[in-house]
Amino acid sequence: MATFLYKAATPDGKVVDGALTGSSRENVVAQIQASGRIPIRVDEAAQRAAAVPRRRLFGRRISAEHISDGTRELSILLRAGVPLDRALQVLVSLHEDSPLAALLEDIRARVKQGATLADAMAAQGPVFSPFYISLLRAGESGGALEVILERLAEHLERSKDIRDTLVSAMIYPGILVVVALISIFVLLGYVVPQFTEMFEGVDQVLPLSTRITIAIGDAVQRYGVVLLLVLAASAWLIRQRLRRPASQYALHASLLRLPMVGHVIVKMEVARFARTLSILMHNGVPLLKALAIVKDTVGNRVMADGLERVASGLKEGQSFAEPLAENAHFPPLAVQMIRVGEESGRLEDILLQVAETYDRDTQVTIKRTMALLEPALILVLGAIIAAVIISILAAILSINELVI
Repeated sequence: MATFLYKAATPDGKVVDGALTGSSRENVVAQIQASGRIPIRVDEAAQRAAAVPRRRLFGRRISAEHISDGTRELSILLRAGVPLDRALQVLVSLHEDSPLAALLEDIRARVKQGATLADAMAAQGPVFSPFYISLLRAGESGGALEVILERLAEHLERSKDIRDTLVSAMIYPGILVVVALISIFVLLGYVVPQFTEMFEGVDQVLPLSTRITIAIGDAVQRYGVVLLLVLAASAWLIRQRLRRPASQYALHASLLRLPMVGHVIVKMEVARFARTLSILMHNGVPLLKALAIVKDTVGNRVMADGLERVASGLKEGQSFAEPLAENAHFPPLAVQMIRVGEESGRLEDILLQVAETYDRDTQVTIKRTMALLEPALILVLGAIIAAVIISILAAILSINELVI
């Protein structure tokens, strides 16, 4: 049995919270529903405690996680029959200590004045993506807003899972690189100069590797701070340059050409493209309009430009799969699956299968790539440190031979 913390809405729209003990999350949800309340959020106590520092860390910024949680909670309330105005009021109370509260209050005020939920959210600027707003419009026009919100929540949660998988996989290699670089910097800037004094009075030509190591160590000791400042300035300049569309395009094209990284990026983008397009088409958005929306959700500019050419081909009367097949970065398997879906009239369902397939492939590829990258990093960084140590030992041994 575990303890779960929950937030629930009463029939009159008030938010209450508390703790219940149950064998599983579903068991606790059933207990809350049996009491006549609507469960909004149920988390195990240990997980909720671990999430508190993260919320404080991000301060007042509205994150993708805030949007995902709010979407899921609004879907639950609407499915339970709570009117939209009251559901938004419940969410404001639920997130009163979150940066989401002011946003929800503004959305609620606009809805009370007669605006649709999609228009109220579109007025919030870039917080909600064009994909999000377009789906809401489709849901409101079709009278299935709660269903659309549930699909949006699932889409956002799936995107978060993929993103978290990638971030988690990069934590260990990142720590390894940082620690190794600090070790090399200390070794060259502090340890090597200590041996330099020992070699100064020796009337003998030191080995080439030792001379190179001493020269690098001397440069690090004298100009280390300047080097760090130059690196920081270079990073800032690169970041500014990457804001230009041409520079972004060149970087994204280079990333696609990398042996392992390119495959991961392609699979992630194909999964995102297929899932987003499937959801849009399933909810009545025409293919051409859906492609225009999907293009903005694809992160890689090269692949996004390829989708523009696909849209142009559709306008000229081509089938959907035909211009996709001409895109060098689009996998042949995905093209064939889309062609089958187009011919059978089940394009939306096939696109969802494509997304599921490439989601799984992405996770497998990330794990395999990290499994190869970690030992490779250890070997490379270990070889650099070993080369520095061996160059010093070679000089010491040569001096000992001279003395003998």
